[in-house]
Amino acid sequence: MQTPNGILPVDKPAGWTSFDVLAKLRGALGTRKLGHSGTLDPMATGVLAVFIGKATSAADRQLDHDKTYEATLRLGMRTDTGDVTGTVLETAPVTVGAEELREVLPRFTGPLMQLPPMYSAVKINGQPLYKAARKGQTVERTPRPITVYSIEYLGNPAPDEYTLRVSCSKGTYIRVLAEDIGTALGVPATLAALRRTRAGVFDINQCHTLPEILEAAQSGALETNDWILPVEAVFAPLPALTVNPGVRAHLFNGCPTSHYAAADGRYRVYDETGAFLGLAAVEGGVLRVEKLFCERN
Repeated sequence: MQTPNGILPVDKPAGWTSFDVLAKLRGALGTRKLGHSGTLDPMATGVLAVFIGKATSAADRQLDHDKTYEATLRLGMRTDTGDVTGTVLETAPVTVGAEELREVLPRFTGPLMQLPPMYSAVKINGQPLYKAARKGQTVERTPRPITVYSIEYLGNPAPDEYTLRVSCSKGTYIRVLAEDIGTALGVPATLAALRRTRAGVFDINQCHTLPEILEAAQSGALETNDWILPVEAVFAPLPALTVNPGVRAHLFNGCPTSHYAAADGRYRVYDETGAFLGLAAVEGGVLRVEKLFCERN
């Protein structure tokens, strides 16, 4: 198949790292130029946006980094990783239920300070915390600001397990949130399951499983279906701007265009044929290119 450029929303399977997914897709997509945004733990499933080809440079330019998760808490147990894949450090009888859980949830919405877990990719002095954790080391960490926009109680799928829908900012660790909720309830807690249903502008309904993607790539269907989204999809929140050939040439040459009649701000830029060119910004009536995502010709 022809090497594509764009964004492929994947429904990551449990037991795979985000890197595992990229490694599997490299052969199927015929390119090593792949990236992703928003790492998911191996136990977690759900939305993983894979950026392909020229779209890889868009991954760190996303406007919307907010996430939504469906998380299942297990009360009565605490582990070293913050989820059920880890070593059990503590167990205790569960003396609370759904009513008590609902009562404490409002405490965990709004701006919060959260301590990154040891089993995380956060780097301290250049080393990911999980590497120190695997050696049995504990590194001093600083709490970081996060925002939890909402927590919705979804039900009680098993004894001492409760499912929540959490909408939150980038950098929020749901494992830590689960433990903190347990602390508020007076019982140890850990994460039994985690599914990301939204990551930025990408929704679980847009995602396809790895087997589906691999089969489509092998049959050639991946080239004809609409599973690979255009790079501009990630910039959908920005207003669109159509430029004439003269301004297009300025953008391609990196030259500013003065006296440009548009409001100050960032834009998705298209030429008169509707082709997406890239990102540009207007400031004080001057249009300047920010990043091009098309071939200069």
